[in-house]
Amino acid sequence: MTYVEGKIERIRPQQFHETAGLEDWRVLGEGACAYYRTGSFTIGARLVQAISELPGVGDGHPDVDLRHEGVTIRLITITDDYYGLTERHIELARQISEVARTLDIPADPSAVQTVQVTVDALAGPDVVPFWRALLGYQNRANSGEDLIDPQRRGAPFYFQHMDAPRPQRNRVHVDVWVPYDQAEARIAAALAAGGRLVNDADAPSNWVLADPEGNEACVGVAGWTGPDASRP
Repeated sequence: MTYVEGKIERIRPQQFHETAGLEDWRVLGEGACAYYRTGSFTIGARLVQAISELPGVGDGHPDVDLRHEGVTIRLITITDDYYGLTERHIELARQISEVARTLDIPADPSAVQTVQVTVDALAGPDVVPFWRALLGYQNRANSGEDLIDPQRRGAPFYFQHMDAPRPQRNRVHVDVWVPYDQAEARIAAALAAGGRLVNDADAPSNWVLADPEGNEACVGVAGWTGPDASRP
């Protein structure tokens, strides 16, 4: 584990993606993610068991979701002042990829995504406690504007500050984080399904779309378009 001035060394999404040997992985809003298609619960369990036996895996705290079709793995550090990637995730990601190759389990980077619900709030300190109590969520990294599922299965909530109401626009929208190499196809599919492009001023890191009735959603990409291209 590497420290700088007493702290775990943090890395940006772009740095993670530019590191050799991490082709199975994509950085999303919930950290570095990989999906391995197992085709059975039994094979998936073997992969999870092998990951649990990796040296130092306890320090990396991987989130592992085992399903019949495959295994999703997320690498993220959550502390009181940070929510993101660190140097130790690079080596852990490499080790996990090597284990999957040894077991002949293919990766499918196109299958990962993160969905976040964003609420426009005039008075966040008044609004956030309601949603925290209703959802049974908790603050993310000591933040007063982000809520996450303690089990990290449900979509995180982000409360975006507004200075004034915005008439004729929805106050709640969905953010969809997709792999950098899947964004154009996902946007094209949404437009072909009846959506429209509202704003692409921040492309290629973020696009705003709307459904046929004007409900908005954002498509975000992390880590391939610059060091500040993602939240968190």
